[in-house]
Amino acid sequence: MTLTILRHRLANAAFCCGLLGLIALTAVPMIATPARADTTATAQNEKIVRDAFQRWAAGENVFQRLLAEDIVWTIPGSGSVARTYRGMNDFVENASMPLVSRLATPLVPHVEHIWAVEDRVMVRFNASATTTGGHPYRNQFVWFFRMKDGKVAEAEAFLDLAAYEEVVANNAPRTR
Repeated sequence: MTLTILRHRLANAAFCCGLLGLIALTAVPMIATPARADTTATAQNEKIVRDAFQRWAAGENVFQRLLAEDIVWTIPGSGSVARTYRGMNDFVENASMPLVSRLATPLVPHVEHIWAVEDRVMVRFNASATTTGGHPYRNQFVWFFRMKDGKVAEAEAFLDLAAYEEVVANNAPRTR
């Protein structure tokens, strides 16, 4: 096979792959988005969550305003914190406070991406803080929310539970 023929074949293959890639890029959003998605509700739910994460990153405690009082919050996995929490008090006292009380600085989120479709919002973010022992705490999170009346009614939170457990086990809680 001559070099010229090889070049033409490679160029044709690249063109075909590029064309297939372009078709895939235009088709995937149509496949991934429900045909009758309520774009108004989707945009509103995404804005509520995006605004809350921006305020959280700026130092505001947003969870009382973002989460429904009767929230159902699930942390899948294995570990002492992995279970379903029912209601704001159960979640705050048994999932949030064991970690937050052992942080000397606020946990600051850095949002990687937010996706929303109708009443569902997914947030992929990293967060970091300094523990009461002076060590860095960094974790990666993916939170899935089901929104209802402008608040998170249900949440499923994925995170590195080993990092969470290490902070809780090796750092004293702050004194009030």
